[in-house]
Amino acid sequence: MIYTKEVQNMCPVNKGAYHGPAPIPEEGKWVQVKEISDVNGFTHGIGWCAPQQGGCKLTLNVKEGIIEEALIETIGCSGMTHSAAMAGEILIGKTLLEALNTDLVCDAINTAMRELFLQIVYGRTQSAFSEGGLAVGASLEDLGKGLRSQIGTIFSTKEKGPRYLELAEGYITRVGLDEEGNIIGYEYVNLGKLMDALKKDGVEKAEAIEKACGKYGRFDEAVKKIDPREE
Repeated sequence: MIYTKEVQNMCPVNKGAYHGPAPIPEEGKWVQVKEISDVNGFTHGIGWCAPQQGGCKLTLNVKEGIIEEALIETIGCSGMTHSAAMAGEILIGKTLLEALNTDLVCDAINTAMRELFLQIVYGRTQSAFSEGGLAVGASLEDLGKGLRSQIGTIFSTKEKGPRYLELAEGYITRVGLDEEGNIIGYEYVNLGKLMDALKKDGVEKAEAIEKACGKYGRFDEAVKKIDPREE
């Protein structure tokens, strides 16, 4: 290490007491993080690319500084879905610091990783006050049965109004309108349930769709029912 002449000519002065870093909450404990192995936490973060064409929700479960679990959900860009596949292989097994300085292929995923890093190292995780943290695999609870991301897709124009295309319940097949043309409910197909049914032997396509269908709101009272993708 090189010191300037000005520093070399200074007289030494003790720096006083040193109490270490401020403790942060981690999985029900207060921890003074001095090494990457001191870091634990389960949390989510959102990232976006430079043109803001697509976004990524990233979920990580970090144990002793190592990423043990990763859930990558992307929307808005076809290329980033393949980037997510690559990131899913890249992230697991890396230390939190390695992952921060690794090319995760897509800017939105890189940005999400940065946001998660800040949450985790400052003790702002979802499991900050959960004793023992969350088990590896906990991120799948966000997906529910059928293991599908929670998606909301609505298209609207001033001229023709809104079109519900997909909501948490599933793929919207028909939207119900009242006498004034207001949406009062919808019919949907839960794609997770549909695929589970189709995988079973002896189940016909029509039967599988029927079992996966549902209604929301006052759909049965609608005076007009439209396919949002055709009308």
